[in-house]
This record gives sequence, C-alpha cells and structure tokens, in this order.
Amino acid sequence: MASDSKSRGGPPGELYDPAAFEVFYRRHVDTVTRFMARRVTDPHTVADLTAETFLAVIDSARAYRPDLGSETAWLYGIARNVVAAEARRSARQNVLGGRIAAHRLLEGDDIDRLEEKLDAEKAGRRALAALDSLPDGERAVIELVAVDQLSVTEAAVALGIRKVTARVRLHRARRSLRSAAAGADGQQAALTYAGGEA
Repeated sequence: MASDSKSRGGPPGELYDPAAFEVFYRRHVDTVTRFMARRVTDPHTVADLTAETFLAVIDSARAYRPDLGSETAWLYGIARNVVAAEARRSARQNVLGGRIAAHRLLEGDDIDRLEEKLDAEKAGRRALAALDSLPDGERAVIELVAVDQLSVTEAAVALGIRKVTARVRLHRARRSLRSAAAGADGQQAALTYAGGEA
C-alpha cells in the first residue's frame, strides 16, 4: 500500500491492509448507511447494501484516485452502483414471480437502529421520489448535491462526468423542479433539498 494512503487511513490501496480498511469503514459506515436508508425502506436491505458497498470498496480500491475527488465522492459512486445493481436484481426477481425473502437474521437492536435511520431519512426518500420526473443524468446530480450534500465537483467524480457537465445538469434539474413546483405544491420538498439557484 502506498504510504500516504496508509497514513491517512483512506481506502485500501494495492495491498489490502485490514487496519487501514477498518479505519476507513468506521469513518464512513454511518454515511453509507444513511445513503442506503434514503433509497430503500427495509432494514435488512439497508444492512445488506451497506455491506455490499464496503465489499466493493475492497475490490475496487485500486481505482481510487485522491486527485479526482474525496473519499466520500468515490464511496458514493460505489454506493450508487450497488443500489442500481440491487434495483435491477430486484426488478428481475419480481418479474420472475416474486421476491423470496433471503435476509440474514439481524438482532433486535440492529433492526431497531436501522429502523431509526429509516425513519430519520423519510424526508430524503420523499425528496428523491419528487425527483423521479427528472431525466436520469439530472436526477443523479441533484440527488448527490441536494440530498447527499456533496459538492458539484464531488458529484461529478461520483458519476464519472466532467464538472461542467454536472453544473449544467444541476441547473436544468433545479429549473425543472421550480417549474414543477409552480404547478404542484407536492414538489416543494424537492425544492427545499435542491438548495436554491444554480
């Protein structure tokens, strides 16, 4: 592992370092859990997707480039991919005849803790639902900036796009939400999360 990566406790580099990964995990696990709780409603799924995200971190640690953005932006990019993969998997499973519950058992305290996070993220889920009318690219940028509190630069890194592209998409998304809010009061929550003008 590169000495600077190990010393800052960032994502594990070329050589897996369990101690560095543990520091990274502890620093980001609540952020990733909240990210997942805004996107799914089942505590078992939140726990599973959070774990899958950190497994993906181990697998893709070599791809992390600190010069392109923060650890959080990189981690949100991975988490978005995990959520998208889960949505595709779930849709395929539903089409094939329904979902079979295959959740690992969680302790009561774990479920209570995850349900608290799910409750705390209700407003975030409502805002994300209000964003459904936006094109995918615009929605992805405003979701990361307004709901997940990333900077435009970090959102661009998480999405693998240029900063100027992210700014244009953010402007278009905000304009669309303002137009929708003018005709529907239900969109007001989305405007609050959109953070105002571009």
